[in-house]
Amino acid sequence: MKDFDFVIIGGGCAGLSLAYELETNNKLKNKTLAIIEPRNDYKKDKTWSFWKTFPHNFEDCVKKNWKHFSINVPQKTKHLKCNNYPYQSIDSGLFYEKINNRLKENKNISFLKNDQNINFDNSLVFNSVPNLNNQNNGLWQHFCGVHFFYTLPYSKRTALVETTWLSEMNDDSQKDYDQQIKEYIENNLKIKDYKITYKEVGAIPLFYPIIGQVKNTINIGTAGGMTRLSTGYTFLNIQEQSKYISENIKNISKLKTFQIKKKYQFLDNIFLRVLKNNPSKMPNIFFRMFNNKSNTVIKFLSNRSNFFEDLSIILKMPKWIFIKALFKLNDQN
Repeated sequence: MKDFDFVIIGGGCAGLSLAYELETNNKLKNKTLAIIEPRNDYKKDKTWSFWKTFPHNFEDCVKKNWKHFSINVPQKTKHLKCNNYPYQSIDSGLFYEKINNRLKENKNISFLKNDQNINFDNSLVFNSVPNLNNQNNGLWQHFCGVHFFYTLPYSKRTALVETTWLSEMNDDSQKDYDQQIKEYIENNLKIKDYKITYKEVGAIPLFYPIIGQVKNTINIGTAGGMTRLSTGYTFLNIQEQSKYISENIKNISKLKTFQIKKKYQFLDNIFLRVLKNNPSKMPNIFFRMFNNKSNTVIKFLSNRSNFFEDLSIILKMPKWIFIKALFKLNDQN
């Protein structure tokens, strides 16, 4: 059995981000780290997009920045600018390559396919594999309830087109992603001659996974509650959590667990209840949210808003259905 000072379970976005943060800040100089990841090789399999509300380590992995965007619902379009908080897309292939090249330079870091030969007794473990057995009809954001399309133009001739559902994932007809995208490209974008060069499929849980108390174990990433429930945004939350752990690694087991602020958890639960019970009204609710200044909405969706910005968002919402959702949430509690 092998002993390691640190063990990271899962070498995906959260696990690698933490390993990179520890390595680049010299936290592994005299420490050993095992990363347990079953995949045989790393290749592009994800696109992580977000509004850049604070600096991060992966500017050189950004495929594109956008400083304006539009929100479209039937018969209405809103064009908005985001100069202060550009929207960014991270290429996971570049992300994996950058981190793995750096980690390979440190002989104290080991990549293992499983945990069979690890002695966990004296290790500090960071787990990034969520326990999703508690979904209980929880909503998922899945893509190839509420259905919308998401288009990111990379150039005049290339774009990422995504079909996204917010639902319980119990209707297989929603998962006909290829046909949905084909119809959207041809009927909405009016493009007949095109070629698909890359494809990815994913699903983000819009509910918190079971977070058990296990000795010497800290949950990270989605497993540690880093997914914002109303948006699915996770990447920047992972970076912030990784930085917190790295800065406090000597005493991390004794410190308060890093988490998304409680106010966002509370507001997101109300929002998801409204979404679940009023799917047909959600396009207009999303649209009304952006009647605020774009910076206000972006900061709210990115966990950076102050009280007055929160209040501005709330006042733009239809009052009665949100009040009903609030009372039902209180009844459950």
